[in-house]
Amino acid sequence: MDINFNKNEDYNKLLVSDLKRRLAKVKLGGGEKRIEKLHTKGKMTARERIDYLLDSKSESIEIAAFAGEDMYKDHGGCPSGGGVVKIGYVKGKQCIVVANDATVKAGAWFPITGKKNLRAQEIAIENRLPIIYLVDSAGVYLPMQDEIFPDKEHFGRIFRNNAVMSSMGITQIAAVMGSCVAGGAYLPIMSDEALIVDKTGSIFLAGSYLVKAAIGESIDNETLGGATTHCEISGVTDYKAKDDKNALDTIKNIVDKIGDFDKAGFNRVTAVKPKENPEDIYGILPKSRADQYDMNTIIKRLVDNSEFEEYKAGYGQTIITGYARIDGWAVGIVANQRQIVKTTGAKTKSAEMQFGGVIYNDSADKATRFIANCNQKKIPLVFLQDVTGFMVGSKSEHGGIIKDGAKMVNAVSNSVVPKFTIVIGNSYGAGNYAMCGKAYDPRLIVAWPSAELAVMSGKSAAKVLLQIEKASLEKQGETITAEKEEALYNTIKSRYDNQVSPYYAAARLWTDAVIDPLDTRTWISMGIEAANHAPIEKPFNLGVIQV
Repeated sequence: MDINFNKNEDYNKLLVSDLKRRLAKVKLGGGEKRIEKLHTKGKMTARERIDYLLDSKSESIEIAAFAGEDMYKDHGGCPSGGGVVKIGYVKGKQCIVVANDATVKAGAWFPITGKKNLRAQEIAIENRLPIIYLVDSAGVYLPMQDEIFPDKEHFGRIFRNNAVMSSMGITQIAAVMGSCVAGGAYLPIMSDEALIVDKTGSIFLAGSYLVKAAIGESIDNETLGGATTHCEISGVTDYKAKDDKNALDTIKNIVDKIGDFDKAGFNRVTAVKPKENPEDIYGILPKSRADQYDMNTIIKRLVDNSEFEEYKAGYGQTIITGYARIDGWAVGIVANQRQIVKTTGAKTKSAEMQFGGVIYNDSADKATRFIANCNQKKIPLVFLQDVTGFMVGSKSEHGGIIKDGAKMVNAVSNSVVPKFTIVIGNSYGAGNYAMCGKAYDPRLIVAWPSAELAVMSGKSAAKVLLQIEKASLEKQGETITAEKEEALYNTIKSRYDNQVSPYYAAARLWTDAVIDPLDTRTWISMGIEAANHAPIEKPFNLGVIQV
């Protein structure tokens, strides 16, 4: 091992250590005191409920753990978006579980809470996964109601999705384990089956205080909408549970009886671990986002037996394409090559250099063809992003880089096989789009701690913004000294660098998670297993493209 490997390894392991520290903090939700308060009421926390529900010693992945991070400081914060979402196994069946976190503002819905819940439902719809709701919420967070209530992607979309999933035959089970108020009361009742916990669960459109104010009726909340009322009088709920564990055990028994599902039929054989040590990734991945490395060395540490069948290896070398297996599943990999490569011009036959991480005409063309091949063969696609964008300049423009890039974007957009995106390093500009960024419907998209997502790098953006800021100040009559220019540059770059952080992206759900690179195989495998629940219903069609 060389000195650079050791330096990279130390740096990347520190990033993973920081990731684990951040996750530990997020998992406390509203804090230890609020957790204790919940326990004194005989209730489990959102995470305890999910852990009890999911099969012990089985794999699970958490969606949007960092949702809302640093976004609502003026409102006391919203750790993990006020809820927990996991894909895991209940009685051996893969499900997605959504739980309100009552330690965060009594489970109230912030704008990011709505976005996170909609993402969970989107995953259920795309993959036809059974979805389980563990409800314990005070409803919409009123100080921000204008950002969560009326729009298409706001709170009401949840109930619309309940109805759509029901029509699709996607199993929905809801357990009311605390408050379930106002519009939120529709969520469990629009599910296929609803449970309610005695004495702690309640459902009503308006609580006792509002009822008193509105119509003058005096009634307590338990009589108004408790478990006995809804199980024995209104018939709104289907099962009454004596406590949280009893409710969760009932859900397990219901899920255990669900029949088998139609499968998409993706190819899988017995899994084999990579022959090359996956932990080498820490040493291979450079500390600087500008440094070069061979993406093939990363791929061989992610795929079964380190075997990779490369497609068009000598053509369009700034994108690597090829077939492999991940945890037994057949996959097609589209990855950015970060090394400077030599290529031979088709007309001149002369060798020229191509910069790593940049998409050239030939690499875009190759990727388009490979994506079409994978769609024809019904092979899921995995995108490994470390891209600075498309090549610019007269040579590329005259060669039709816009046309070739458009073809690649077209292929990614119209792909009918499931897509999975791993942001390893840079994810800049149109490169993010072509390599299946969030806007292009990857079934799952995750980032390594080394990732950066932005229109351009912090350094490049700061230079552009500095020129604009300088011009504005000079127009106002200010003299910009070298010292002032440097201070201004550092201020702008610091602000921009914060925005390119993978945690900034994860907080806003531009990605589903920030993960340890060693967990990548698990995410892809569980993602393909989920996608296998949803048969492909339409043919691959590129539409109109310029050849």
